[in-house]
Amino acid sequence: MGNRVTLAFLGAANTVTGSRYLIEVDDRRVLVDCGLFQGYKHLRERNWKPFPVDPGTIEAVFLTHAHLDHSGYLPRLVKDGFNGPIYCTQATRDLCKILLADSAHLQEEEAEYRNRHQYSKHQPALPLYTRQDAEKAMEQFEVVGFSSVADARAGESTATVTMGDIEASFYANGHILGSAFLDVHAGGRHILFSGDVGRSNDLIMRAPELPVSCDYLVIESTYGNRLHDNRDVWDVVSEIINDTVSAGGSVLIPTFAVGRAQAMLYLITELRQQGRIPYLPVFLDSPMAISATEVMLRHHRYHRLNKASCQQLSRDVTFARTVEDSIAINRVHVPAIILSASGMATGGRVLHHLQRMLGDHRNTVMFAGYQAPGTRGARLVGGEKKIKIFNRYHEVKARVECLDFLSAHADRLELLHWLQQMPAAPKRCFVTHGDEEAADQFRISIGEELGWDACVPDMGDKVKL
Repeated sequence: MGNRVTLAFLGAANTVTGSRYLIEVDDRRVLVDCGLFQGYKHLRERNWKPFPVDPGTIEAVFLTHAHLDHSGYLPRLVKDGFNGPIYCTQATRDLCKILLADSAHLQEEEAEYRNRHQYSKHQPALPLYTRQDAEKAMEQFEVVGFSSVADARAGESTATVTMGDIEASFYANGHILGSAFLDVHAGGRHILFSGDVGRSNDLIMRAPELPVSCDYLVIESTYGNRLHDNRDVWDVVSEIINDTVSAGGSVLIPTFAVGRAQAMLYLITELRQQGRIPYLPVFLDSPMAISATEVMLRHHRYHRLNKASCQQLSRDVTFARTVEDSIAINRVHVPAIILSASGMATGGRVLHHLQRMLGDHRNTVMFAGYQAPGTRGARLVGGEKKIKIFNRYHEVKARVECLDFLSAHADRLELLHWLQQMPAAPKRCFVTHGDEEAADQFRISIGEELGWDACVPDMGDKVKL
């Protein structure tokens, strides 16, 4: 225990975005997750601030999963001098190849749009990073296999990254394809990073592996103060679709391209096969979601659907890969279901559909998961009657629904149940990746329900372990 070990919270502290945790062992540095800040403007502006430590001094990044709030800053980190390995599972690497390229493309588009319309305070407006930066970051990815908790407890060898006195193992946590919680040994300290914990009853993903013991726990709290609605998702979705079609409208589903899009396609195609909704056109208008579906085909061992079930998702669904395919959807004048990214309506093709559909009371916008505070999705779900899209305000007359109980995040009780399976209490818990209320309420729940020492770190806090 002679090493000096510290843990710094460079993101996801009192907010549900921008996961970044810096472990320092004497003069060595490794990073767990490297996410974008999303949502409120003051959070997004953090992406443009210099990284708190010189990226060139970081030896490696360990990545829990591919979602941009955990991986989306990697191209910028590489651009600013990080040249070490980025360790993750194979499916996470495959998804990051899609997500990071798309993120870079959207940022380039946004910068170009601002310059064309001259409404940026910077001249010229520049993207946070480019597609070339994203490609460079992908060259530094190194794949690690999943470990098994059962194997670890039986004393059998597990897939482990070893860097001197720093070791890390990846255990499936059921959030999205390839996602993991990290078991890290650093300088004689034992730290578990939960990543985003999935659910035991997810439509597609397998239940999370049980946690291993640790000295220090970093636990997410996205739903730390809430319970998921126990309504039957099949009934709810079929009712919303049928009501909308009866009114002569269409359903727009802003969808997360990874995980949520595939779950919603599965749900809709099953409802249609069962005759519970009409056989109406279904469009998947997201090249990224289409690519993510193809990744699922390659990795069906790690989710509930077999290869035949995955292939069934694409039957009778129109894939809009090109811009022309997307525009063609506007010419469909019968009720239809359109799934389009992004899931919180922060960018992407879904904005064009929102522009066209929000003003018609017959239509329904059905969000398929958590809407982070400050996002356009959160404002729509919150009942705002005018929404700004492409620098213009649009009236909201369409019906707006949110299936937040379809979330890929465990809720308060599910998180507590997962933690109860830990063989022994950790010395201390750090509650992160939740907004202020959610994180603090979950801190209280951990203390009252489990009797564990828990705290909510502030952004930039650095603790000695």
